[in-house]
Amino acid sequence: MSLVENLSLEPQPKRRKIDPEVKESPSRNCSHWFVRNKVCASCNTIVDNYQGRSFDYLYTGIQMSNEALGFTKRLISQTSWLEDKKLHLVLDLDHTLVHTIKVSQLSESEKYITEEVESRKDLRRFNTGFPEESLIKLRSFVHQFLKECNEMFSLYVYTKGGYDYAQLVLEMIDPDKIYFGNRVITRRESPGFKTLDLVLADERGIVVVDDKSSVWPHDKKNLLQIARYKYFGDQSCLLSECKKKIDESDEKGPLNTALRFLMDVHEEFFCDWSRKDLDSVDVRPLLKEISLRWKRKADGVV
Repeated sequence: MSLVENLSLEPQPKRRKIDPEVKESPSRNCSHWFVRNKVCASCNTIVDNYQGRSFDYLYTGIQMSNEALGFTKRLISQTSWLEDKKLHLVLDLDHTLVHTIKVSQLSESEKYITEEVESRKDLRRFNTGFPEESLIKLRSFVHQFLKECNEMFSLYVYTKGGYDYAQLVLEMIDPDKIYFGNRVITRRESPGFKTLDLVLADERGIVVVDDKSSVWPHDKKNLLQIARYKYFGDQSCLLSECKKKIDESDEKGPLNTALRFLMDVHEEFFCDWSRKDLDSVDVRPLLKEISLRWKRKADGVV
């Protein structure tokens, strides 16, 4: 049973220090840590006007108080660090893993692509339930990227697209829910800015990969910004540009570069792990340090 499903979860002593900063069980003088469908999981009373945050995308009807959320985030991350040697990775969809365009916006020189959909695994054409017919193009190297990241991270999707659209993309990149499970946050759960408050993990162990930094106003220290993926042109592009239609390289493209960066992050986070204090580890300064190191290397500075 997952930690989210175990709604009566209380802090327990561990051999190694996992301190969620909670001093007593929520069932004493019940503070309604976990509420499902307006019923407290600890005292079984109906709770109206509950102020907790909803995690309905993970488990239908569940809400958590701030205290429960802080405890659960720490426990999930620290258990993941100790038992699986995994961090958490949050991935954007549009212009990060895929490029989607309305068919009506394709340039004349690109409309032939709509006839290639049936013969290509990296393309999908869809219109059912959507205002306009559109095309989804998977980014080069995306399947290998997800496979290797899954060995080092617990993966989330976080998109400003709608739920139905996200499911279409996931049918292409994770049809068996091997990578993401139900860890998919969409516009339905997050209509405003993106926030790590909705990710059920400690911010000290989360890395975000997104092509936009502006959508993460409060979590930029967790962000690895990736080059924007744009496969299709549009009606405004030059004919010569549209005719090129050269995709990114598997070996040297942005996803491959991001993967190698994430490998460095994972390796250094868990380096000499037995000597580290769980309360002091934090991936955010490590992201900054590795970014500066990579920049110096690219600039030819030793």
